[in-house]
Amino acid sequence: MIKKCLFPAAGYGTRFLPATKAMPKEMLPVVNKPLIQYGVEEALDAGLNEISIVTGRGKRALEDHFDISYELENQIKGTDKEKYLVGIRKLLDECSFSYTRQTEMKGLGHAILTGRPLIGDEPFAVVLADDLCVNLEGDGVLTQMVKLYKQFRCSIIAIQEVDPSETSKYGVIAGEMIRDDIYRVHSMVEKPKPEDAPSNLAIIGRYILTPDIFDLIEQTEPGKGGEIQITDALMKQAQNGCVMAYKFKGKRFDCGGAEGYIEATNFCFENFYKTGKAY
Repeated sequence: MIKKCLFPAAGYGTRFLPATKAMPKEMLPVVNKPLIQYGVEEALDAGLNEISIVTGRGKRALEDHFDISYELENQIKGTDKEKYLVGIRKLLDECSFSYTRQTEMKGLGHAILTGRPLIGDEPFAVVLADDLCVNLEGDGVLTQMVKLYKQFRCSIIAIQEVDPSETSKYGVIAGEMIRDDIYRVHSMVEKPKPEDAPSNLAIIGRYILTPDIFDLIEQTEPGKGGEIQITDALMKQAQNGCVMAYKFKGKRFDCGGAEGYIEATNFCFENFYKTGKAY
């Protein structure tokens, strides 16, 4: 039912300067894999094998990573180092990759709209690669959300509880609880002050969107920070139909900043690399 996954990857990664001055933040390694590879693996595990990436200037490394490096492969052919390429080879064999450029940074809503020619008129997932999500006890976050989409057939956003003092970092939702981990969204606010937040349920970088979202984004005026916010478009969708918010199972690391990045590295080293699962 859903085969396409969009990765907005044109941002500057300013929270990780100077490391991201010449390197895409999505290529920052967590142990021995770049962030975006974890996201593509999560998408493929959920059955999404058509990968679309919105890039920008200075992001050529993303396209090079999801390509064959003949010189490298010839150099390590027949050695024990070949095992390090097993994971990326699987992605190259089982996924297709398409790219387009976002020439101006006008917010996440605009980045998603830029990917419209790659997605077409069908439902799709969106992954923000600097939100690294893992679930050691079952399905990955996107797999969980795809299963919910089959049930509800509407846009679904991933949420988690955050400290009320941190609501100004996120889009925040309020809604009717359908079950203990699912809410029918009534309202959304982009980066509200703690005293203005409708709840402490914060949107994180996993979405499943129905294709009418593109027209809604086109109708959305710039909002917070002068950017076109996906939360504003989703609010229109919630008013006109249905948007569900899902409190996912698993852990999420904010790898756009140093603290979350170090936490993710330590976690992945202990749970994947040391057990041989990071290849």
